[in-house]
Amino acid sequence: MMIKAILTDIEGTTTSLSFVKDVLFPYADQHMQDFVVAHRQDPAVASLIDDVRLETGNAVLSLADAIAQLRQWIVEDKKVTPLKAIQGLMWEEGYRNGDFTGHVYEDAVRHLLHWHELGLKLYVYSSGSVYAQKLLFGYSDAGDLTALFSGYFDTAVGHKRDVVAYRHIIEAIGLPADEILFLSDIAEELDAAAQTGMKTCCLVRENQPTDHVHHPWVKNFDELDVISIT
Repeated sequence: MMIKAILTDIEGTTTSLSFVKDVLFPYADQHMQDFVVAHRQDPAVASLIDDVRLETGNAVLSLADAIAQLRQWIVEDKKVTPLKAIQGLMWEEGYRNGDFTGHVYEDAVRHLLHWHELGLKLYVYSSGSVYAQKLLFGYSDAGDLTALFSGYFDTAVGHKRDVVAYRHIIEAIGLPADEILFLSDIAEELDAAAQTGMKTCCLVRENQPTDHVHHPWVKNFDELDVISIT
């Protein structure tokens, strides 16, 4: 079967890990206190703070303690939905203020444009919220790339190392699993996707080791020949 859709990860795949770890995460950590306090009456933020209380199992968690918990989750790199959602709201301010732009590798930009022109359906699956994904591609170094994508998925469909998440994505895309190619830099994510019948390819950027890679792998999008994958 020919590939008709491409599902791509962000960190380490389309985007440098350092952008997320050295720009986005520190920005969220440094601005968390001021942002949550300033927006605590906003319905969206108030609801997310309630979600933090639900996640911790403490219904009476104070605002200060909720903020401390959010910052601790950042340190621990927890894939917790309320954290990801609040980060997305904070990053929107940063993008709109011009504090930073979304890093996307030049080779990724070129091939995303090319695949879109070929008629392939493009989707994103990241542990960052859908909102944050759209911000990154909407305010990217190369301009607004959001029109290239047919859909976005985050941990609301399941965690990225969980086979069930990929089954949900396949159902949402509406194509047979073997017509979808998943791109990621994480072996365990590729393992989960492969169990559904998806095609997989590992991105091994920035001289990462390859001894742990048991999937087809490339160093960048220039080495990826989507048409030949069957």
